[in-house]
Amino acid sequence: MTSELFSPLPLRSGQVLKNRIAKAAMEENMAGDGQLPDEQLFTLYRRWAAGGTGLLITGNVMVHAEALTGPAGVVLDENAPLDPFIDWAKAGKSGGGAIWMQINHPGRQVASDMPGVVWGPSDIGVSLGRHSSRFGRPTAMTPRQIEDTVTRFAVTAHRAEKAGFDGVEVHAAHGYLLSQFLSPLVNKRTDQWGGSLENRARMLLDIVRAVRAAVSPAFAVAVKLNSADFQRGGFDADDARQVIAMLEPLGVDLVELSGGSYESPAMTGRSADARTRAREAYFLDLAKDLVKTSPLPLMLTGGITQRVTAERVLDSGVAVIGMGTALAVTPDLPDRWHQGREADRHMRPVNWSDKALASAASMAQVRHQMRRLARGSNPRPGTHPAIALISEQRKQRKALRNYRAWLSKPRVAA
Repeated sequence: MTSELFSPLPLRSGQVLKNRIAKAAMEENMAGDGQLPDEQLFTLYRRWAAGGTGLLITGNVMVHAEALTGPAGVVLDENAPLDPFIDWAKAGKSGGGAIWMQINHPGRQVASDMPGVVWGPSDIGVSLGRHSSRFGRPTAMTPRQIEDTVTRFAVTAHRAEKAGFDGVEVHAAHGYLLSQFLSPLVNKRTDQWGGSLENRARMLLDIVRAVRAAVSPAFAVAVKLNSADFQRGGFDADDARQVIAMLEPLGVDLVELSGGSYESPAMTGRSADARTRAREAYFLDLAKDLVKTSPLPLMLTGGITQRVTAERVLDSGVAVIGMGTALAVTPDLPDRWHQGREADRHMRPVNWSDKALASAASMAQVRHQMRRLARGSNPRPGTHPAIALISEQRKQRKALRNYRAWLSKPRVAA
């Protein structure tokens, strides 16, 4: 019998997802020339589209050309040509599912060797112990910079719709800019963007309003939010509950719950919470709690690899289950579940004691699988994490040279 997992989900915008399985965003860091999507990304998304997911959410697309999470980040701003994005949207929709673009600004989470800007709500840098120097020192944003950033998100969303995407997801989790504004540990402002939760959420809410106004009513708008930061005194589940309530009147279709940041990388299954590590669906306990009061449909991402877990998550009241790593290893996992089969391969675990390095290696492993899919090859999840990490670092160095050269040239509006 087909479970609710394969039942359609109607959204407020009128969009209907064909099932409850989404490919959650994973940062591909695979932009081609000009920080644009190219054949690699198209091949990767066609592969996922053919695997049976109801929704594909892209890895984060940057709204500001001078603020990238990595040197091979895709940029969609007022100057980017639309044709490559039109091709990307087509690839993502080729299996009959929807594709949403995740849109993001890294804020202070920018590597120290990157050109451009490192901004934050305050001038507090990322704290990673001996690895802290990997990130640039942020400067506190001015009101003008905040307003310009709100506009950038709206421009990117408008252009994503023009390119044929079905929706956008505003990234306000994982320690990126909007998550930084929400966090009382990072946001020490004393003006209208700091202090109370209402003030700390102001930038996110302004962005959602601006995005909703820049796109048609039938275009989906989602938000990715931390269910918790897993840091003492940080953004917690009660804050998440209140922010979801604030988003409800603004025409949001879905809120995706994840958790953690580079400082506490729970999203790679390495939070300090032993219960989180011990099972799949890292954030299910928090999600169950938030579902009770949420006026919006919730999507849960983090560590789901088996159908039984996915069904348990849906049984808790969550509307959509998101998977990242599992789909990098087994891109046709939804179709397998439909046929009563499971994945026959799993990613090699990273059990290094250095949390920051282990998190980087885990992400490199996932990217290694995505690159293989993008070349038309099959995943090889047994690849040693150290090999994946070294290979990734080499590619990033080359991408950094390309990005520096690109950023130094003048650009004109497309």
